[in-house]
Amino acid sequence: MSSFISKILIKTVTAGLLTTALLSSCSKNNDDKADYIFLFIGDGMGSQNVALTESYLSYKAGKIGGEQLCFTTFPCYGMADTYSANFAITCSAASGTAIATGSKTLNRNIGVDAEGNPVKSIAYELQEDDYNIGIISSVPLNHATPAAFYTNAGKRYKYYEIMKSLPQSGFKFFAGSGFIKYFGKDNKEQSSAEYLRENGYNVCFSEEEFEKADKDGKIILCQPYNKESEPANYDVGGPQPEGHITLSRMVENALELFSDKKPFFIMCEGGEIDWAAHSNKVMPTVKSVIAFDDAIRVAYEFYKKHPDNTLIVVTSDHETGGASLGTGTGHRESIGWAYLDSVYTANNSTNRLTDEENRELNWKANIGWTSEDHTGGAVPVYAIGKGAERFCGRMDNTEIKAKILAEEPCK
Repeated sequence: MSSFISKILIKTVTAGLLTTALLSSCSKNNDDKADYIFLFIGDGMGSQNVALTESYLSYKAGKIGGEQLCFTTFPCYGMADTYSANFAITCSAASGTAIATGSKTLNRNIGVDAEGNPVKSIAYELQEDDYNIGIISSVPLNHATPAAFYTNAGKRYKYYEIMKSLPQSGFKFFAGSGFIKYFGKDNKEQSSAEYLRENGYNVCFSEEEFEKADKDGKIILCQPYNKESEPANYDVGGPQPEGHITLSRMVENALELFSDKKPFFIMCEGGEIDWAAHSNKVMPTVKSVIAFDDAIRVAYEFYKKHPDNTLIVVTSDHETGGASLGTGTGHRESIGWAYLDSVYTANNSTNRLTDEENRELNWKANIGWTSEDHTGGAVPVYAIGKGAERFCGRMDNTEIKAKILAEEPCK
């Protein structure tokens, strides 16, 4: 045999062995999900909302651009389609269900597939694998996105029924603003807090109550100012009531409760991004994205201590508002952040602006909006940690569950 042929055979065998080793490693990793999993969902947060926020951060830093949020520095980046089973533009119930269960469903449906059959969320599957489960939101816990992870109620507006299904989950920790359809002393039904307490949960309405709670039990943490009533629509942009618990603090509370001694899954929603964008209000949208990013920073600090077995995924259920850096015709070079800052500071709360004043404010600041509702474009996906490479590239929102569970081949 010539030396030339021998060299070819050696290279071929070596390449084959290397390929086999890589495939074997990939196959092993497919069944190896992270021990500590964070899924952050920015309700209504499309790429445009992220661009707005980073433009504002750059202005505050005295630059044209270049400043980044924590999650946009993550190494893996993808885009997820958001359409529902019956519309190109989804609602939060359908998209939340798609992310949580891997199944498309009809708009306004929650926890069921397009035929109305119950579907299991990722939270239940991980609980069966002995993970602690935490569901967190800046808005009511029986709203569409958080509810998609624990209910099979069918319709998103069955708020009281959704609340009543929460104890069936047995999840260790919930945190949010409270519950829609609270029901008080003058109603036939029990209040949400009474019902949940009778069915195994310690319902806390302050940090102090949380600190005193039995950490071996199941806990629900709500905003203190919603103790005797249901949460109002969100006054985004204005000063928060006394005792307000930030989204980042809720994540810290979850980590304090869980520690790193047992696997956990935490879903955290930044819900008020959607409400601010529905109103086409720039600064509340920006401030809401920043608050969401602050919560992600808490998870990132945890990741830095456990980089080999932590996964953080950040995405959105849909985009709201269709915001843009620039509006109208002609070439206008700058975004009026200084102008926006001065107006919002003077008003102290965006709710003091009329719709007409808000539209004029957007125009003068060179910020455009195409809608006061959801839009149908793909949303960004950011990931870091164990298995993060699965989230690079284009995907459907129904694939996110399988990617987190490491049920598909690595790239």
